[in-house]
Amino acid sequence: MTYTWDFHSVWQYRDLFMWGLWISVVYTVGSIVLGILIGFLTCAMRLSGWRILSFIARVYQEIFRCTPLLVQLLWFYYAFPLLIGASIDNRVAALLTLSLYVGAFYAEIFRGGIVSIDKGQREAAAAIGMSSWQAMHRIILPQALKRMLPSFINQSVIQFKNTSLVSVISVADLAYMAAVVNGQTYRPLESYTFMAVLYIALLLPMTQIADWVEKRLRVSD
Repeated sequence: MTYTWDFHSVWQYRDLFMWGLWISVVYTVGSIVLGILIGFLTCAMRLSGWRILSFIARVYQEIFRCTPLLVQLLWFYYAFPLLIGASIDNRVAALLTLSLYVGAFYAEIFRGGIVSIDKGQREAAAAIGMSSWQAMHRIILPQALKRMLPSFINQSVIQFKNTSLVSVISVADLAYMAAVVNGQTYRPLESYTFMAVLYIALLLPMTQIADWVEKRLRVSD
């Protein structure tokens, strides 16, 4: 059987694809920004001397790192409202879940970068009268950020792909719009191929940038 490609019928819905792509980008950027804040807070809790804070942060991380994002999206949209006795907008549920998910991974990236710095540098900073905050701000973080950056970029690239899952709770992202176009045209091969091409068009430069940054940092070491 010979399949006849027909992208013309799908191309007529290009505005829907572009809108869905824009929504995917918005959720990616929004969840990354919130995820960075959550990640730094969680990292600070993990590194604090308070065991209860460290324990809470560790539990949060393990829950979100050890359960699939799809399950988390469904739970926050369908199950969580039953606990709080109020409905949650699907867009809010999507952004909240994506942010908490990536925040758990960012926290480990941040923590790993900080603890990888030799303890002797903290001791040397204390010996010359620096406070813990001054040592962290002036000595530890500049070196740690350099080590965190490749993993951070890679995780952010993955986050863009993760946004495709928000379509399961009817958020009008790129994957959702591809399904809508397929329902209108009955051309699944063209609809989902066009969606894949758009993902590649955005993700390929991002992965190349991530590789370039990693190589540059490796050379500078």
